[in-house]
Amino acid sequence: MTRLGYQIPNFTYPDTRPDEIFDNVVAQAKAAEAAGYDRVMVMDHFYQLPGIGAPDEPMFECYSMLSALAQHTSKVRLSALVTGNTYRNPTLLAKTITTLDHVSHGRASLGIGAGWFEAEHIALGFEYGTFGERFEKLEEALQIIGPMLRGECPTLHGKHYNATEAYNSPAPVSKIPIMIGGAGEKKTLRMVAQYADESNLTGDVKDIPRKLEVLAAHCDRLGRDRSEIKVTKLLMIAVAPTMKEVEADLAAIAKVKGWNDTIMDMIRKVLIFGDADFVGERIAEAVGMGLDGVTVDLPVNGHNPERIALLGEIALKALG
Repeated sequence: MTRLGYQIPNFTYPDTRPDEIFDNVVAQAKAAEAAGYDRVMVMDHFYQLPGIGAPDEPMFECYSMLSALAQHTSKVRLSALVTGNTYRNPTLLAKTITTLDHVSHGRASLGIGAGWFEAEHIALGFEYGTFGERFEKLEEALQIIGPMLRGECPTLHGKHYNATEAYNSPAPVSKIPIMIGGAGEKKTLRMVAQYADESNLTGDVKDIPRKLEVLAAHCDRLGRDRSEIKVTKLLMIAVAPTMKEVEADLAAIAKVKGWNDTIMDMIRKVLIFGDADFVGERIAEAVGMGLDGVTVDLPVNGHNPERIALLGEIALKALG
């Protein structure tokens, strides 16, 4: 299960040509593995997210990237944070994650969520649907994918998906953990209690205790042992040894992305932004609210392997 994950959310780097991006991503994955992270993750998006960059910035298909990174790493588990369920038929996703497990020799994890980026769906022709429909789809998908990953042959004739004795051969090399991303109390956390091994919470850190209480209540009602589920949270960070260096990193990426002073001020507020001591304190605060682990990313300076190593050292200390 995830104790310390590293997510790669950005593929726009200073002084980097498009044909050099992948080599930098490999360097990040290797740096994370060397620094003691147990997961390397990428976003499952086709357009860059608002707040990180423009929609026409470089973005790679998630599972192609993870399969490639499997050839350059040997210990870290590999996962999306998280797969948008709306982008793939569930039987295809089960085969995709199983293939990743084989090419990584048993290091695949499935992170999945209902999907939320409406502009991306509309632009690329993916059916978006209503909020309720996306969660109906997610639940049906989990009823197909989970059994397929366990070596079963599920049949489901649902409102959104159909599968008839869906074989998945060869079976995964490992037991592939399922992580559901999100923090909705009525739908998401109930599905975590019913179908998942891990929960990756979204939202404010201050809400963590409340979300843990809700998850425990769902587990009680469904007869699930709450201790079987590990809970993590994504923390978006900009860190360097000194504040001066963090500011220099921000200035460098802002030049590439065309960020103005207003955007830079927003980034300072949205990210955990600071030197090693400040960032370590914020991570420790989040962990102290009851998390089993954290996943961190470095949207501003993750292209620098030294920053990945520094953050790994800080986070592992905070995790104790």
